[in-house]
Amino acid sequence: MRSSILVFVVFALFSVCAKAQVTPRIENQKDTSNSHKPAKTRLIFQVEHESGGELKFNERTKETLADSYYSGLNFRVGFQTQFQDSLKSIYNEIYNYPIYGVGVYSSTFGQEHLGRPFALYGFVAIPIKPKINSKWNFNYRIALGLSGRFNPYNEEENPFNLIIGSKNNVFIDLGLQANYRLSQKFQVGAGVAFHHFSNGALALPNTGINLLPLSLSVSYTPTSKPFDFRKSAIPKMEETEELHFNYAFGFKQIDREHDGQYFKSTFGAYYSKHLGYKWRLGAGLDAFYSASGNDEKIAGDKAGNFASLFSYGPAFYIDHVLNSRLYINGNVGVYLHRNKFNGESTPVYLRAGLRYKVYKEFFAGVSIKAHGGKADFIEWTTGYGFKLGKKRTNPAYH
Repeated sequence: MRSSILVFVVFALFSVCAKAQVTPRIENQKDTSNSHKPAKTRLIFQVEHESGGELKFNERTKETLADSYYSGLNFRVGFQTQFQDSLKSIYNEIYNYPIYGVGVYSSTFGQEHLGRPFALYGFVAIPIKPKINSKWNFNYRIALGLSGRFNPYNEEENPFNLIIGSKNNVFIDLGLQANYRLSQKFQVGAGVAFHHFSNGALALPNTGINLLPLSLSVSYTPTSKPFDFRKSAIPKMEETEELHFNYAFGFKQIDREHDGQYFKSTFGAYYSKHLGYKWRLGAGLDAFYSASGNDEKIAGDKAGNFASLFSYGPAFYIDHVLNSRLYINGNVGVYLHRNKFNGESTPVYLRAGLRYKVYKEFFAGVSIKAHGGKADFIEWTTGYGFKLGKKRTNPAYH
């Protein structure tokens, strides 16, 4: 069940896209403004090698990663939006024509007890202040996917891996890259990334692996035609307010002494307000249910009590809006009531994830709820948002 739940992550992520690592080659606007033919989506291939940067925050990590050395390889295929695409979504212009695509990752730590992890992921690369005719370009990257081929902890067969308890884990990647154009079709790049591997406490131990490697890359674009980088005037977004409700569920292993997984769920109600096209801020309330509160082995003589099953608290709400349907969601909340035996180890809880508007204001997504740097559980989320303010009326930008 643990593997099937994590495998589903890939299909959810690929359906909403994710992030790449190449920026556009921007040519003179005169070359493109006179073109009457619609520009085709730009195809980009990239090979990247990365190494080093093992982050060892605690004794378990130091012991497991002792005498190891990280080395990884990425292959990405990206599709870059162009001016014609902005007629469908103004966000292509706002984010300087981002690249959406998929990637394959393979790595080694040089230690048998860790395995040879690989990953499949979706990505989007967003250019940073691109300049016309410049040989240099920069971007930041966000990627999310599923990893496998870890050698998980086993008390008898693999007692040396004290940080990963499952073969399959969520793969999170954030990065920053600088590229130099060698020709119309080739460019080389260097960058830094942050990788995180975790199973969301589906299986323990789940200390996770965190990496901060440096990278070198080569990118290839089959076409040498000028990039269509025209931009139109972006109208000011009218203020909009939303009230949205969401329900999420997941599973969690409480401790290594109990192999079973317990059902967990979340109900949230939030108010938010747009701050321009890219950001939405607000606040609300979360209520959590933990089935482990019914188990005497976990909750002791408090098992079955209402207070043992439920916890709740207010939270700050933030969205980073990538386009009209896809956004990154985050929360910082404080428990008014919590149960440590259910894994709610700190007074403050965190949430980060992706959400996608499937139909009109109905949305679905996946998030990781955590306490500090320790995952609580993976939330599979669905919900609906109610518009309280005005919408922007120009139909070309919906």
